[in-house]
Order: sequence, then C-alpha cells, then structure tokens
Amino acid sequence: MTFAPRDDLALMEGYHSPQVDVSVRLNTNEAPEPPPTGFADALAEELAVLDWHRYPDRSYTELRTAIAAHHGVDPAQVFAANGSNEVLQTICLTYGGPGRTVAVFEPTYALHSHIARITGTRVATGERRDDLSLDLDEVRRVLAEAAPAITFVCSPNNPTGMLDDEATVRAVLDLAPGLLVVDEAYGQFAPWSALELVDDDRPLVVTRTYSKTWSMAAARLGYLIGPRALVAQLDQVVLPYHLDAVKQAAGRLALGFEDAMRLRVAALVEERGRLVARLSELPVTVWPSAANFVLFRPEARDGAAVWQTLLERSVLVRDCSSWPRLDGCLRVTIGTPAEDDAFLAALEDALA
Repeated sequence: MTFAPRDDLALMEGYHSPQVDVSVRLNTNEAPEPPPTGFADALAEELAVLDWHRYPDRSYTELRTAIAAHHGVDPAQVFAANGSNEVLQTICLTYGGPGRTVAVFEPTYALHSHIARITGTRVATGERRDDLSLDLDEVRRVLAEAAPAITFVCSPNNPTGMLDDEATVRAVLDLAPGLLVVDEAYGQFAPWSALELVDDDRPLVVTRTYSKTWSMAAARLGYLIGPRALVAQLDQVVLPYHLDAVKQAAGRLALGFEDAMRLRVAALVEERGRLVARLSELPVTVWPSAANFVLFRPEARDGAAVWQTLLERSVLVRDCSSWPRLDGCLRVTIGTPAEDDAFLAALEDALA
C-alpha cells in the first residue's frame, strides 16, 4: 500500500470526545455561555471591512500586543496558534522529535503524549500518587532516567482538576533538564499561576487557551508566554500565515471584555463550589478542583453504567473510566445552575 502511515502511527488512536445531541452538554469543559453580545457586534464590524483578498499579518502583531498587555509582558514573549494544542505541537516540533523525549505524569491531558508521539518524540511516563497529586520523588526518578527535552505539567490538571502549588512547580523546574511546559488551559479558574515564574533566563513556558474563559472554543485560539528566544524559535517552525485574520481580530477584541469575563469566572468558581458540595452528599468520591470541571467516581455502581444512564436522561458528561488510573471515573463540566441541577437530578436517579 503506497499510502500507509508511518509504522509508529499505524496503531495509534486519535483523540476523540463524543458529540451527541443532548439537552445538557457537560463533557468538554466549554464555557456554558457565549461571549457578550458586544463582542459579536464588534467582530462583525471588523469583518465588514476585512481585506479578504490579502494574507493575514504573519506576525499577528495586534493580537500578540493585546495578549502581552493583558499579561503585562513583552509582545516578544507571546506565541499564539490554532488552539493551545497547536501551541503544544509547535513546541514538540521545535524541541522534540526523533532521538528526544518528553515526560508526562499520568493521569494527565492525553494530548501531551499523543502530540509528542505524532511528532516522533519518545514519551517517558511517570505515575502520580494514589490521591492523583504530583509526586516529586517520581518526577525526580523519571527526569533522571529519561533526561527529557520537554517536561509537561498540567495545572490545574486535566482530568483531575488538581492544582500544583508554586513550590511544586519550582521544584519540577529545578529538576527538569530541558524545557518545562506548564499547561494552564484552566489557569483562570485557579488561585495561582505559573505565569509569575516566566523569565527569559528560565526554560519555562505557560500555555493558555481562549476556549474556556473567553467562551471561544469555536475559534480554536491558544497561546503561550515564555522566553523571547524560545518564542523566536517557535516562530521559525510554525507554518506561515497560520493564524487567519478573523481569528486574530476575534482574539484581540475578546480581551476588551476582560471585566465581564472575570465576573463569569468568579461565578463559575462559586458554582463549582456548590456542585462539589452537592456531590459530596452523594455516594461518590470527589477530587478537589481548581478548574471548570469536577472529577468523581460513583462508589456503588460502575461509572460507565452511570454515564449511560445520564445519557439516557439527555445529560452528557465525560466517561474517563478507560484513562490511566481512572477506573470508574466521570468528569463533569461546570455549567449554568440550571444545567448543573439537571445533571445532579439525573445523577441521583442513576446512583439510585
């Protein structure tokens, strides 16, 4: 067969999340509400005068400047791409590849390993503690044995929602022989961010996404903050004109609604607390979350069976039971109060 994939890709499964028609969709950690009306109006005005026959700004200067201003950094410290997944892919293309290794600690975001493998990078896997927190002794062992070019830490962790504190991140940074990537796709929902540690003299980057806080999952826009020299290297690797003009405009305009988005984040954090409190009254094990989702495990009934019962009641959550170390676990996104109430009612029926 002349179009056979590479041998190392032939048996690899892709990354999938079920998309089915339900009344309550709480499986992909999206924002429960669309952006403010003013955002759509502002974007429509820009699109009306867009030079569609011209290539977009290859350096996405205005977007890069807006993101930098939002975080109080230099624009030369900002790299953006089509979702934080493309940011991760560009990192692996630049610093990974054949003969190099990335380190991950399971359970964690599945695409860290998947992207590494499709870029021809070896994956060294460590285990988290029994409570699913990061084990620094295990980190030390894996990094010493594998000498990875890239170490991934997801904080708040997906799928657990658990947050690594500053001391832990600093410890991993000291141990890592190469680049440390702190994936903060859910960073706005947490009380602390590794962005405080980013510096030109540290091999550290922090990745973020517009999908959650900014209600822009449909746009597929993500970025990182990192050392200037690293950003310059990523710019050399990424495809030319990789960010279209619509996306650049949307990302820039969204940052003008920061106050509204901060209020939404605060409301989601409060709703998360209410949901966790209700779950704690049910026969399930609940993990602490600093994200916009909660991981839980039914105690008296198989998780996959509970997932199916919820689906029959038109409530979709994420079945994590096949993921490393997560037998029987489900993950629910924080939705609107009405959506969460519908989930809780369906869950009580499923557990009964």
